[in-house]
Amino acid sequence: MSSPSYLLVAGSASVPLASSVARELGLALSPCRVERFPDGEVSVEIGESVRRREVVLIQATAPPVNDHLVELLLLADACRRAAASHIIAIVPYFGYARSDRRQGRRAPVSGRAAATVLEASGIDHVVTVDIHTPQVEGFFSIPTDDVAAMAALEPAFVPLLDDRSMIVAPDLGAVRRARDLSRRLGRERALCLKQRRTGTEVEVTGVVGDVSGRSCIIVDDMISTGGTVAESARALRAAGASEVRAVVATHAVFAPGAAERLAAAEVRHVVISDTVTPSEGEWPGGSTLHVVSVAPLLATVIRRIEAGESLRALA
Repeated sequence: MSSPSYLLVAGSASVPLASSVARELGLALSPCRVERFPDGEVSVEIGESVRRREVVLIQATAPPVNDHLVELLLLADACRRAAASHIIAIVPYFGYARSDRRQGRRAPVSGRAAATVLEASGIDHVVTVDIHTPQVEGFFSIPTDDVAAMAALEPAFVPLLDDRSMIVAPDLGAVRRARDLSRRLGRERALCLKQRRTGTEVEVTGVVGDVSGRSCIIVDDMISTGGTVAESARALRAAGASEVRAVVATHAVFAPGAAERLAAAEVRHVVISDTVTPSEGEWPGGSTLHVVSVAPLLATVIRRIEAGESLRALA
């Protein structure tokens, strides 16, 4: 069997996930050294020749976002300077995707700035998973693809459903995800009306849809502070829901205090993927964490790219 035409390189934020992708593909990760100096600077070196080879980098720009973003830039720059023929960056969690427009008169468009520096580093193609704001894709002039993880997560939470279960979008940004899932599963859906007070504080002012006596499944792209989920759970119970059976999200960013907020909100199950390296087990209050790997999805992405096939079916 001939060796593939591409090399698979993992950044430090995604080594467990990249290792799983490599196993799915029957490959070994290319050696890569990542070190940090005492002052915080990052040093990287690819451990084998990439000359005239395609390189697939796997690196989430998860917390610490800035460190991992710079590391991805340096990995791409190292590959470009070593004469790689093509560089694909698979960014399972894309930091700075919250900002697709200026939030003030003298504020940046952070998503555009992140796209600009990624392109400048020599990356030729970017693949993301459930990017927070799809409009960010338009900031790139290179090919970009966003793939959906919900189909991979479904086997973990569908068994949690019962006859009373309904799908809930915790805000307007999650409406499409909730709509598609409710149609696929043949379930009713509801929407929480959220207002953001600050970067860490939100308020849910109402619920659209009858949730009386229902078991609610909240679906979103990410859990950061847990504030949106906690407020949504409060509003759903106030509207008559019997329970919040589960929250399902692709990206487990989990800022400090998130687990405690979810437990206090009496969320029974938390279903996430491994786009951000998680840990599995019992949480405070008994909320059970279910971790589903997106490695098979990313392996399929790589196979389709290498075969020249469309990724649209994975979006």
